Amino acid sequence: MYPASIQKLIEKFSKFPTVGPRTAARFVFYLLRISKEEIEELIKLISELRQNIKTCQFCFNPFEGEGELCPICQDKTRDKSLLCIVASETDLQVIEKTKKYKGLYFILGGTVSALKKEDIEKLRVKELQERIKNHPEFQEIIIATNPTPDGEATALYLERLLKKNLPAGRQVTRLGRGLPVGGELEYADEETLKNALEGRK
Repeated sequence: MYPASIQKLIEKFSKFPTVGPRTAARFVFYLLRISKEEIEELIKLISELRQNIKTCQFCFNPFEGEGELCPICQDKTRDKSLLCIVASETDLQVIEKTKKYKGLYFILGGTVSALKKEDIEKLRVKELQERIKNHPEFQEIIIATNPTPDGEATALYLERLLKKNLPAGRQVTRLGRGLPVGGELEYADEETLKNALEGRK
């Protein structure tokens, strides 16, 4: 067993996405090796993160600046007829890098492995429905979840829900099959994502 201070920090790091106990332990021992100044800088950056970063009131994208909307939602040149639903902030950034999509976004906040009521309630489904209801200018809603089992299950649930409630003339589409099954948007190259956006259906 490690000393209590080390063990507690390992447990804390283990709660990070995709980080297991071994990786968490490496983080802790790395922190023990770096200088006091570097530790203090890290503490300062974490503190500033909480103080300076806000969440967009429309799409839930984290941003730094004035107002309640992120730069994307504030941009008057964006195509207001398109809404792209993504699972996470990193997925949004990856799609933005393609420079192929010019509409608005909505960050769902994750995916579900099994369509249980308690799992679905963790997603921003109600907020999504409100956005679509209150913005009749959306003519196409693009579901851009990962082509993984979790992403596919979430996309199917959203597709059924939205198609049932959308007024006539508004469509729900999904990314084309340029993305490999079982892959993740975050690791897709820009050309593959461009093809997926162009081939949505």
